[in-house]
Amino acid sequence: MSFVFPPEAPVSLHVAGTTDRFAVRRVYCVGRNYAAHAREMGFDPDREPPFFFCKPADAVVPAVYGETLRLDYPPQTRNYHYEAELVAVIGKAGSDIAVDEALHHVWGYAVGLDMTRRDLQMKMREMGRPWEIGKAFDRSAPIGPVHPAAEVGHFAEGGIWLDVNGVTKQKSDVSHLIWSVAETVADLSKYFELQPGDVIFTGTPEGVGAVTQGDTMTVGVERLGQLTVAVV
Repeated sequence: MSFVFPPEAPVSLHVAGTTDRFAVRRVYCVGRNYAAHAREMGFDPDREPPFFFCKPADAVVPAVYGETLRLDYPPQTRNYHYEAELVAVIGKAGSDIAVDEALHHVWGYAVGLDMTRRDLQMKMREMGRPWEIGKAFDRSAPIGPVHPAAEVGHFAEGGIWLDVNGVTKQKSDVSHLIWSVAETVADLSKYFELQPGDVIFTGTPEGVGAVTQGDTMTVGVERLGQLTVAVV
Protein backbone atom coordinates (compact mmCIF):
# COMPACT_ATOMS: atom_id res chain seq x y z
CA MET A 1 0.00 0.00 0.00
CA SER A 2 1.23 3.48 -0.82
CA PHE A 3 -0.06 6.81 0.43
CA VAL A 4 -0.27 10.04 -1.52
CA PHE A 5 1.04 11.77 1.61
CA PRO A 6 2.85 9.90 4.41
CA PRO A 7 0.47 9.44 7.38
CA GLU A 8 1.40 11.14 10.60
CA ALA A 9 2.30 9.14 13.68
CA PRO A 10 -0.62 8.73 16.09
CA VAL A 11 -1.02 11.31 18.82
CA SER A 12 0.01 9.78 22.12
CA LEU A 13 0.23 10.60 25.82
CA HIS A 14 2.92 9.84 28.34
CA VAL A 15 2.18 7.03 30.81
CA ALA A 16 3.26 8.22 34.25
CA GLY A 17 6.47 6.69 35.57
CA THR A 18 7.27 4.71 32.40
CA THR A 19 8.54 5.15 28.86
CA ASP A 20 5.26 3.76 27.49
CA ARG A 21 2.83 5.84 25.45
CA PHE A 22 -0.97 5.81 25.28
CA ALA A 23 -2.11 6.24 21.66
CA VAL A 24 -5.15 8.53 21.34
CA ARG A 25 -8.02 7.39 19.13
CA ARG A 26 -10.90 9.80 19.79
CA VAL A 27 -11.53 12.67 22.19
CA TYR A 28 -14.99 13.00 23.75
CA CYS A 29 -16.02 15.83 26.09
CA VAL A 30 -18.98 16.06 28.47
CA GLY A 31 -20.74 19.42 28.59
CA ARG A 32 -21.82 21.15 31.81
CA ASN A 33 -21.19 18.24 34.17
CA TYR A 34 -20.76 20.30 37.38
CA ALA A 35 -23.91 22.04 38.67
CA ALA A 36 -22.17 25.30 39.63
CA HIS A 37 -20.52 25.54 36.21
CA ALA A 38 -23.88 24.94 34.51
CA ARG A 39 -25.31 27.85 36.51
CA GLU A 40 -22.45 30.19 35.61
CA MET A 41 -23.07 29.37 31.94
CA GLY A 42 -26.73 30.29 32.35
CA PHE A 43 -28.33 26.83 32.61
CA ASP A 44 -30.40 25.00 35.21
CA PRO A 45 -28.32 21.95 36.22
CA ASP A 46 -31.12 19.45 36.55
CA ARG A 47 -30.02 15.88 35.97
CA GLU A 48 -30.97 15.60 32.32
CA PRO A 49 -29.02 13.10 30.23
CA PRO A 50 -25.43 14.18 29.60
CA PHE A 51 -24.49 15.65 26.23
CA PHE A 52 -21.21 15.28 24.38
CA PHE A 53 -19.02 17.05 21.88
CA CYS A 54 -15.73 16.01 20.32
CA LYS A 55 -12.28 17.35 19.64
CA PRO A 56 -9.99 15.85 16.98
CA ALA A 57 -7.22 13.61 18.29
CA ASP A 58 -4.61 16.01 16.95
CA ALA A 59 -5.98 18.76 19.21
CA VAL A 60 -4.32 16.86 22.07
CA VAL A 61 -1.09 18.35 23.42
CA PRO A 62 0.90 15.95 25.63
CA ALA A 63 2.19 17.65 28.77
CA VAL A 64 4.68 16.41 31.34
CA TYR A 65 5.25 17.14 34.99
CA GLY A 66 8.00 19.58 35.90
CA GLU A 67 8.00 21.32 32.52
CA THR A 68 6.03 24.34 31.33
CA LEU A 69 3.85 23.65 28.30
CA ARG A 70 3.69 26.70 26.03
CA LEU A 71 0.38 27.37 24.27
CA ASP A 72 0.10 30.00 21.56
CA TYR A 73 -2.87 32.31 21.96
CA PRO A 74 -5.21 31.04 19.24
CA PRO A 75 -6.46 33.10 16.29
CA GLN A 76 -9.92 34.62 15.84
CA THR A 77 -10.75 35.00 19.53
CA ARG A 78 -10.68 37.69 22.19
CA ASN A 79 -11.96 35.42 24.97
CA TYR A 80 -9.69 32.39 25.45
CA HIS A 81 -10.91 30.30 28.40
CA TYR A 82 -9.46 27.55 30.58
CA GLU A 83 -11.49 24.58 31.82
CA ALA A 84 -9.76 22.20 34.25
CA GLU A 85 -10.89 18.59 33.88
CA LEU A 86 -10.37 15.04 35.05
CA VAL A 87 -9.70 12.95 31.94
CA ALA A 88 -10.57 9.25 31.78
CA VAL A 89 -8.96 7.01 29.15
CA ILE A 90 -10.49 3.82 27.77
CA GLY A 91 -8.58 0.55 27.65
CA LYS A 92 -11.30 -1.97 26.84
CA ALA A 93 -13.77 -1.83 23.96
CA GLY A 94 -17.50 -1.86 24.53
CA SER A 95 -20.92 -0.56 23.58
CA ASP A 96 -24.13 -0.35 25.62
CA ILE A 97 -22.00 -0.76 28.72
CA ALA A 98 -23.82 -1.18 32.04
CA VAL A 99 -23.01 1.40 34.71
CA ASP A 100 -21.75 -1.25 37.11
CA GLU A 101 -19.35 -2.53 34.43
CA ALA A 102 -18.21 0.84 33.10
CA LEU A 103 -15.12 1.34 35.25
CA HIS A 104 -13.73 -1.99 33.98
CA HIS A 105 -13.34 -0.20 30.63
CA VAL A 106 -11.36 2.73 32.11
CA TRP A 107 -7.62 2.12 31.88
CA GLY A 108 -6.50 5.27 33.63
CA TYR A 109 -6.80 8.97 34.36
CA ALA A 110 -5.01 12.23 33.61
CA VAL A 111 -5.18 15.96 34.21
CA GLY A 112 -6.61 17.87 31.25
CA LEU A 113 -7.48 21.34 29.99
CA ASP A 114 -10.41 21.95 27.67
CA MET A 115 -9.24 25.24 26.19
CA THR A 116 -12.10 27.18 24.63
CA ARG A 117 -12.59 30.13 22.32
CA ARG A 118 -15.57 31.23 24.40
CA ASP A 119 -16.70 34.11 22.20
CA LEU A 120 -16.86 31.81 19.17
CA GLN A 121 -18.59 29.07 21.14
CA MET A 122 -21.24 31.50 22.39
CA LYS A 123 -21.78 32.94 18.91
CA MET A 124 -22.36 29.45 17.52
CA ARG A 125 -24.64 28.54 20.42
CA GLU A 126 -26.79 31.61 19.85
CA MET A 127 -27.08 30.72 16.18
CA GLY A 128 -27.96 27.08 16.90
CA ARG A 129 -24.79 25.88 15.15
CA PRO A 130 -22.11 23.35 16.15
CA TRP A 131 -19.36 24.41 18.55
CA GLU A 132 -16.32 23.15 16.64
CA ILE A 133 -14.65 26.51 16.05
CA GLY A 134 -14.98 27.27 19.76
CA LYS A 135 -13.89 23.88 21.09
CA ALA A 136 -12.09 21.78 18.47
CA PHE A 137 -9.30 24.09 17.34
CA ASP A 138 -5.58 23.27 17.19
CA ARG A 139 -3.86 22.49 20.52
CA SER A 140 -7.09 22.92 22.47
CA ALA A 141 -6.67 19.78 24.60
CA PRO A 142 -3.52 19.69 26.77
CA ILE A 143 -3.38 16.43 28.73
CA GLY A 144 -0.84 15.28 31.30
CA PRO A 145 0.61 11.81 31.83
CA VAL A 146 -1.89 8.96 32.13
CA HIS A 147 -1.93 7.17 35.48
CA PRO A 148 -3.19 3.56 35.35
CA ALA A 149 -6.32 3.02 37.41
CA ALA A 150 -4.61 -0.08 38.79
CA GLU A 151 -2.22 2.30 40.58
CA VAL A 152 -4.32 5.37 41.47
CA GLY A 153 -7.78 3.81 41.72
CA HIS A 154 -10.97 5.29 40.32
CA PHE A 155 -12.34 8.74 41.09
CA ALA A 156 -15.53 8.96 43.12
CA GLU A 157 -13.90 11.96 44.79
CA GLY A 158 -10.72 14.00 44.64
CA GLY A 159 -9.82 17.66 44.51
CA ILE A 160 -9.55 19.49 41.19
CA TRP A 161 -8.14 23.01 40.84
CA LEU A 162 -6.70 25.62 38.51
CA ASP A 163 -4.64 28.72 39.33
CA VAL A 164 -3.77 31.62 37.03
CA ASN A 165 -0.60 33.51 37.95
CA GLY A 166 -0.78 32.02 41.45
CA VAL A 167 -4.43 33.01 42.05
CA THR A 168 -6.95 30.20 42.48
CA LYS A 169 -9.72 30.36 39.87
CA GLN A 170 -11.23 26.87 40.00
CA LYS A 171 -11.41 24.68 43.08
CA SER A 172 -13.84 21.80 43.46
CA ASP A 173 -14.05 18.04 43.89
CA VAL A 174 -14.76 15.23 41.45
CA SER A 175 -17.53 14.11 43.82
CA HIS A 176 -19.51 17.12 42.52
CA LEU A 177 -19.81 15.67 39.02
CA ILE A 178 -23.47 15.53 38.01
CA TRP A 179 -22.75 12.34 36.06
CA SER A 180 -20.02 10.15 37.54
CA VAL A 181 -17.23 8.70 35.42
CA ALA A 182 -19.03 5.34 35.33
CA GLU A 183 -22.35 6.92 34.34
CA THR A 184 -20.64 9.04 31.68
CA VAL A 185 -18.88 6.03 30.13
CA ALA A 186 -22.09 4.00 30.17
CA ASP A 187 -24.16 6.74 28.54
CA LEU A 188 -21.53 7.57 25.91
CA SER A 189 -21.31 3.89 24.97
CA LYS A 190 -24.98 3.94 23.93
CA TYR A 191 -24.05 6.19 21.01
CA PHE A 192 -20.48 5.13 20.16
CA GLU A 193 -18.61 1.86 20.42
CA LEU A 194 -15.79 2.83 22.74
CA GLN A 195 -12.33 1.55 21.89
CA PRO A 196 -8.91 1.48 23.56
CA GLY A 197 -7.34 4.89 23.06
CA ASP A 198 -10.53 6.87 23.51
CA VAL A 199 -10.16 9.87 25.83
CA ILE A 200 -13.05 11.40 27.81
CA PHE A 201 -12.96 14.89 29.32
CA THR A 202 -15.43 14.53 32.20
CA GLY A 203 -16.42 18.18 32.70
CA THR A 204 -15.17 21.31 34.42
CA PRO A 205 -16.18 22.94 37.72
CA GLU A 206 -17.20 26.56 38.19
CA GLY A 207 -14.74 29.43 37.87
CA VAL A 208 -13.92 29.27 34.17
CA GLY A 209 -12.44 32.44 32.78
CA ALA A 210 -10.14 34.07 30.28
CA VAL A 211 -6.36 34.02 30.00
CA THR A 212 -4.16 36.30 27.92
CA GLN A 213 -0.61 36.21 26.61
CA GLY A 214 1.83 36.11 29.49
CA ASP A 215 -0.47 34.24 31.87
CA THR A 216 0.61 30.97 33.49
CA MET A 217 -1.86 28.31 34.59
CA THR A 218 -1.34 25.44 37.01
CA VAL A 219 -3.98 22.75 36.81
CA GLY A 220 -4.21 19.64 38.94
CA VAL A 221 -6.25 16.73 40.19
CA GLU A 222 -5.66 15.01 43.51
CA ARG A 223 -3.55 11.83 43.13
CA LEU A 224 -2.56 12.85 39.59
CA GLY A 225 -0.33 15.87 40.24
CA GLN A 226 -0.43 19.20 38.45
CA LEU A 227 0.69 20.72 35.14
CA THR A 228 2.05 24.17 34.30
CA VAL A 229 0.84 25.81 31.10
CA ALA A 230 1.95 29.24 29.83
CA VAL A 231 0.05 31.26 27.22
CA VAL A 232 2.43 32.91 24.75
